[in-house]
Order: sequence, then C-alpha cells, then structure tokens
Amino acid sequence: MASEERNKENAKLGRSPKYMLIQRFAKLFFGCLAAVTSGMMYAVYLSTYHERKFWFSSRQELEREITFQGDSAIYYSFYKELLKAPSFERGVYELTHNNKTVSLKTINAVQQMTLYPELIASVLYQASGSEEVIEPVYFYIGIVFGLQGIYVTALFVTSWVMSGTWLAGMLTVAWFIINRTDTTRIDYSIPSRENWALPYFACQVAALTGYLKKTLNCSAEKFCYLLVSASTYTFMMMWEYSHYLLFVQAVSLFLLDSFALAQTEKVHEVYKIYLFSLFLGYLLQFENSALLVSPLLSLVAALMLSKCLQMNMKKGTFMSRLLKIMYIYLVLTITVTLNFLLKMFVPHKENEHLLKFIEVKLGLNTTKNFTMNWLLCQESLQAPSQDFFLRLTQSSLLPFYILVLIICLFSVTQVIFRRICGEPLKETVKLEDGRIGERPEIVYHVIHTILLGCLAMCLEGMKYLWTPYVCMLAAFGVCSPELWMTLFKWLRLKAVHPILLALILSMAVPTIIGFSLWKEFFPRIMTELSELQEFYDPDTVELMTWIKRQAPVAAVFAGSPQLMGVIKLCTGWMVSSLPLYNDDDLLKRNENIYQIYSKRSAEDIYKILTSYKANFLIIEDSICNEVGPVRGCRVKDLLDIANGHVSNSKKK
Repeated sequence: MASEERNKENAKLGRSPKYMLIQRFAKLFFGCLAAVTSGMMYAVYLSTYHERKFWFSSRQELEREITFQGDSAIYYSFYKELLKAPSFERGVYELTHNNKTVSLKTINAVQQMTLYPELIASVLYQASGSEEVIEPVYFYIGIVFGLQGIYVTALFVTSWVMSGTWLAGMLTVAWFIINRTDTTRIDYSIPSRENWALPYFACQVAALTGYLKKTLNCSAEKFCYLLVSASTYTFMMMWEYSHYLLFVQAVSLFLLDSFALAQTEKVHEVYKIYLFSLFLGYLLQFENSALLVSPLLSLVAALMLSKCLQMNMKKGTFMSRLLKIMYIYLVLTITVTLNFLLKMFVPHKENEHLLKFIEVKLGLNTTKNFTMNWLLCQESLQAPSQDFFLRLTQSSLLPFYILVLIICLFSVTQVIFRRICGEPLKETVKLEDGRIGERPEIVYHVIHTILLGCLAMCLEGMKYLWTPYVCMLAAFGVCSPELWMTLFKWLRLKAVHPILLALILSMAVPTIIGFSLWKEFFPRIMTELSELQEFYDPDTVELMTWIKRQAPVAAVFAGSPQLMGVIKLCTGWMVSSLPLYNDDDLLKRNENIYQIYSKRSAEDIYKILTSYKANFLIIEDSICNEVGPVRGCRVKDLLDIANGHVSNSKKK
C-alpha cells in the first residue's frame, strides 16, 4: 500500500521509477558511508586517546598490564593464558578446570567469569596469523575499540531508520562522543563485559527498530529478523547480566503489544527469539541455572501462555477493553508465579546477592553484612549526582530529549485512547497526519528509554545503558518532520504551512545544534587528544617486579581483591581472592581478607590467612588512610559495623 501511494505521488510529480531508484540508492549509499565512517572515526579516537593517556606504545609489558585494574586484569590474564597454552583445546580445558588462580579452589573460569570474549579473541589472534604482526595486548584492545565503533554505528543506524535522515545519525554520534563520560565505561575498564556486550545489544535494537516498522518489504523484514536473532544470542553469551536488560526490553514489547500498537505476530516472533537464545545459552554456558530462573524466561513463558486470550481482545467492544486490563494482570500474575516455582525447583545460587542488594537499596530490609554495605557504597550503585544532569544539560542533550519525550508521550497517549475507543490504526501514517505515536518503533523506544531512565535514576551505573539511547531518541526527534508536524497539529498553525515549516525545522534545528556543539566541544576534544597525560604507578611496578624475582613459585598472596587481580595478571602467582561479585564463596573470601583492616585480634587474622594458605600479605596505605566521599563507607567503618565494633567515624 505504501509503495503504491509513493508511486502515484511520484507519477504526479513527473518522477520516473529510474530517477527514484537512483535517488534512493544515493541516499542509502551516503547514509551507510556516513555510519561506517562515524564508527571508524570513533574507534580511532578511542585508540588515540588511550595512547595519549597511558603512553602505551612506549611502555614495557609490565607497565602496560598495570593499566588493567581490578576485574579487567583478571579477564586479560585469562586471555594471556589461552595464548600460552600448547593448543586451544588444552587452554579451554585448563580454564574450565582452573586450580592455579585462587588458592584451595577449582573454578570453571569460562562459566563463572563469562570468558567467551577472551575465547573468541584468542581464536581470532591465532587463526589470523597475527602473532608476527601485532602484540596480543594491541590485538585485544583493538577488538574492543572496534566493537565500540560498531556500537556507535548501530546507534547511528537506529536514529536514521526512525527519522528517515542520516543527519539524525550524525547528531547521535556527536552527542554520544561529547557525553562520553556518561555513555560508556571504556575509559575506565576496557575488558569489562559490558564493553564487549553492549555493541551487540545496540545492533539488536537497530534491527528490532527496522523489524517493527510497518512499511518494510519482505526481504528487509527477514534480514532484520535474522540480525535480531544473531545479536540477541551473542549479547546473551557476552554478559552474565544480559538477560536482565533483555527483560526490560521484553516488558517494553509487552506494553507495546498490550495496547495493540504493533503487529502481534512480529512481537511474538521476538519472544520466540528470546526463548531460543535462553535455551541455547543454557546449553552452551554449562547449564547455567541463572538463565532458567531469570525473569526474562518467566515473562516470555507467561506471554506465550496468555497468547490465546489476547487473540480476542482487539475488537473495539467494552468487553475487549476489560480484557486488556485482565490480560496485563494475567501476564504479571503468571510471570511472578512461574518465577517463584522455577526458583523453588531449580537449584541456583547465582545472583542471590543481587536480589538482597535490591531489597536493601529499596529500603525493604536492613543489614550489617560487610559485602552488602560495601556494594551499596560503590559510586556506580548510588543515585546519580547533580553533575550528571548538569553535563547532559550543558551539551543541550537533556532539554531536547525531554522535549521529544513529552511530544511522543502525548501522541502515544492519544493513540492509546483512540484504540480503547475502538478506532483502528492507520495502515500508513502520512506526514500531514501528525501522528507520530502510531509508529510502533517510536512507541517501543519511548517505553524503553523511560524504563531504562527509571533504573538510571536509582543507580548511577545504569546511566551507561540509558544515556546512549537518550542521544539516539533526542537526535531522532529534532530531525524528524513527523515529530514537528505532530506538535504543529496540536498548536493549529494557520499563518505558515505546517508541512513546510516541519520540513524546514527538521533540517534547521539539527544544523544549528550541530554547529553550536562543534564550536563549543570540538576544541575540547582536540585539546584532550593533543595533551600528553602521565599514568605511572612506581609502587605497583616495584611490587610486581619483586614478586617475579623474589617470591617462591608456590607462594599465595593475600590483599585487597583489586590488587589481587593485578598480581594474577602481572606475575601469574596464585592469590587468595578475586575482584568478582557473582560467587558467594569469593564474596566471603573478600570479606575475610579485608578483616586485616578491622579491629579483630592478630590471632584471628592469622587463622583467616592460614585457612587460605596465604604466604604473603599486602597491606595498602590507600585503604588504611582511606577518606571516603560518603560518611561511613570506609572499609574500616564497614568492617566495624559488621563485627559489632565501635566505628572510629562514630566517635568523631
């Protein structure tokens, strides 16, 4: 229908099909070129910034490895071990039966630490014959920077697909880079799981955006479906918490379908992709029980079971309106019941601490537990600071996002009201209609960003999931003639032709924003790249050198988990704990080792250390003399609370 109407319109304007084909090809070619170029330029930018920050190329191997801190050091250390193994099969076996990392403990490192990125990187490094061309560390970080380029390209394409102009993609990339402090953690932790996983999620969102569009031909729909399938599964394999983010996405699709704003068949096809990815992930992740008890599986199963009831809902009668409410209630009830039953019958220990954390965070429970209180004190788990909102406002991102969100929300509310009254959706929404809320891909993104925004308002670490899509939605809005036309329909403009004004503003506003961003932020970015920063930690270098030269090969080191990760990477020696928070035993080890900073007796500390066969203890001045930004959040204070001792901070 849409193609026929376009052909009639083109015939009226005297445009030949050949002319239109050339025009569409040129638009597609230059848009794809701009998207790929943006991604490549961002990857080059990250590489240049990393070199300037750490002087990476001029440092020795030990000094390079020290730049990997905490859990990043652990991930990279296993990548090194895979490359040193006599064969890939042997390397995988040693990781799945690892007893050379944590004392008195054999772990399946691949399952417990989600080391699939390292497995892929090591295979690519050896299979491509890169040993003689590039050093392993450059190959590793090069892949991560390349994935960040794909991340940016996917956001570009998403905004382009929604707005119809690649000018929106350019603005998305500009806002993403300018707000890099709040859009990505790549500066702080290159090997972190989300840096490997989120680019695949961005690709999945881009494909899902295209898949939900009404005006999509059969071949494009199949391509989008396949891309959604592949990227969903890959995303799930790269990050242990991926199913929680997919759960948020599934809730968005559920609400979209509940109000009959999208084709039910398409939404249920996405549900099937979730089920297939969960099933395949469960098998290939060593029967990961966390996937079986995940809220995603419970929700999707409930939706599939409730499908029969929904078939009779979209009739426009009073009964159908009542059934809509009953359907939502039914799905939620079945979801909670299924999740409860699965947790009763499926043995699982994974992520229990996450549920306890949520209880304490929401004020539903209190605890003196050291680990829980220590997690609550982490900056990423605090509410976002005022500086975060100030930065987004200074780059003009937040004001435009709020404007776009309000317009879209009002339009969606109007559409939902019409649907409740029995009015059908239009097959094709024209520009002059001013009904942007009838486009399912737009409604999905509005719901998705609101849900992610609610999480980001509670936990600052969630801003890295929310802000990139804020950039995308804001850029789409200011570049979309349909959004401006929707606004003008409400204002009832008569002095100026609304369609003409909408087209002008959709070009003029992003152009003005782009020039203002260029003028204000481009000099800062160039200064950032030209400045030579200095990162040097002589104490850590000296410690690692001493361990490699003086410590016995069978020695076991004890200390803070963050330092233990660096020791494992730089020396290969065994440690008593690791900076990982998804295993109850490791969490207990971390708490016990931290007791060296508490008021417990020397005899107690000696018993703890000998129980883990520790030969060397490393005490850090930074923890002894810690001055935390939040009162009562010093390690010493948290230990005193957990042990029932009087905290020094309370004395003051």
